[in-house]
Amino acid sequence: MIRVLLVDDQPLLRSGFRALLDVEDDIEVVAEAGDGREGLALARQHRPDIALVDIQMPVMDGIETTRRIAADPALAGVHVVILTNYGLDEHVFNALRAGAAGFLVKDIEPEDFLHAVRVAARGDALLAPSITRRLINRYVAEPVRAAARPGLAELTNRERETVVLVARGLSNDEIARRMVISPLTAKTHVNRAMVKLHARDRAQLVVLAYESGLVAPRPA
Repeated sequence: MIRVLLVDDQPLLRSGFRALLDVEDDIEVVAEAGDGREGLALARQHRPDIALVDIQMPVMDGIETTRRIAADPALAGVHVVILTNYGLDEHVFNALRAGAAGFLVKDIEPEDFLHAVRVAARGDALLAPSITRRLINRYVAEPVRAAARPGLAELTNRERETVVLVARGLSNDEIARRMVISPLTAKTHVNRAMVKLHARDRAQLVVLAYESGLVAPRPA
């Protein structure tokens, strides 16, 4: 059973998401919150698999809520998915830096929304390659001072190559074809790189790749 926490200051929107989730046999909404502070408390109380968090809320916004969940070892199993009105809200990349597993646009189709919840529950980043590329073009292409990242030197050459391809927006299947390996091996390289770089998920791996200077933004 996938356990979901809804955190949004709009009751009507929460009701809509709950209505979609409650009819699914493998999904359960364990709690709702109207602001980030309440959401954080409920996350600690219920330990959900997924926290769907609005990016703009009173008391505590979605970015700070995400940061606090990601920083709490007791909540390591909680995957934060940011809810936004716009596919490339100016705060989205900051939310990914804070530890979000991905983001959803609020007007997403119901079937896509349910699929996204299941994807995030598996621990996979909720960033389609096309979305990753758009994020890179919009945010990561801005100059960022490279920062040393613990674990970078521990990457094997194949793992380093894999991280570069992840940061370029390639899926595991595309990485496998590019590197002439199986998709399972590609996934293994990604998982090992995440462990060594202390990345919570694939989305954070993209952020770390750019912030560490492992990947340089391409000119627009």
